[in-house]
Amino acid sequence: MIEIQRILCPIDFSDYSRHALDHAVALARWYESTITVLHVFSTVPVAAYAGMQGFEPIALTRADRDQLLEELKRFVETESAPGVSMDATICEGDTTIEILNQATAMKAELLVMGTHGRSGFERFLLGSVTEKVLRKASCPVLTVPRLHPDAVSATPVLFKQILCPVDFSDCSMQALNYAMSLAQEADAHLTVLHVMTDELAVMPDAYGAIIMNDRESLADFRARREDDARQRLKNAVPEAVAAYCRVEPMVSSGKPSREILRIAADQQSDLIVVGVHGRGAADLMFFGSTTNHVVREATCPVLTVRRP
Repeated sequence: MIEIQRILCPIDFSDYSRHALDHAVALARWYESTITVLHVFSTVPVAAYAGMQGFEPIALTRADRDQLLEELKRFVETESAPGVSMDATICEGDTTIEILNQATAMKAELLVMGTHGRSGFERFLLGSVTEKVLRKASCPVLTVPRLHPDAVSATPVLFKQILCPVDFSDCSMQALNYAMSLAQEADAHLTVLHVMTDELAVMPDAYGAIIMNDRESLADFRARREDDARQRLKNAVPEAVAAYCRVEPMVSSGKPSREILRIAADQQSDLIVVGVHGRGAADLMFFGSTTNHVVREATCPVLTVRRP
């Protein structure tokens, strides 16, 4: 079973971050965690993000810092709950770097962040922080979309319907382990999903395999691949897990991000758990095309898990 003793929740005083803190509190009640609420005062002017020159970094005075800390404490007090330990801290600098540094320093087991879901320049500016943290954080990150209903802080169990996409890579199997632990804790329904892309596009030898075997049509070839994938999903889930939660293996075809979002909507999922690949160029491309799209468009929280 996973342990979540330390949760980091960065906030910017918006309703979106209040929404995220609400979920962090509900999780902390279940896992008996300590929450550190962090506000980063960005020393980089907004104009600098647009490439404008001649702007000096902004610095807080001692009085400004004390006032900001008091505001943060008041913000935290509105979300406080019996039995949940929370502390507040502020720092100055680049928002992404400071969040990652704080997570490392406190050895956080979970980061909880809100997503603004805006468009245009605001979406690029504000969304970039969450996306950078997702790519670089060493601990799991829970992103809470702005349209998801509030969590009830008095109710410790949040996730009863969990969706975990698996492509059988190491990082997706790590995500599956995390999802199974969450499902067992909450006695939840866990859907383990594998999305098959176009076989002829990802398997150059598929044409040759079909031509050489005149008894197997393309439909038969796809059906066999689907059966193989479903069996691999079943084998990936230990029998002991099924004793504490309901596990449903599922195979579909199409664009991975679209299928993940469709099935999550159909099942009214409370949580999507997805693995994040490494930091190389190809992995960042995968992040941008699948995980990033799911995080941006999902109507339920998304937990991204990186392989240790």
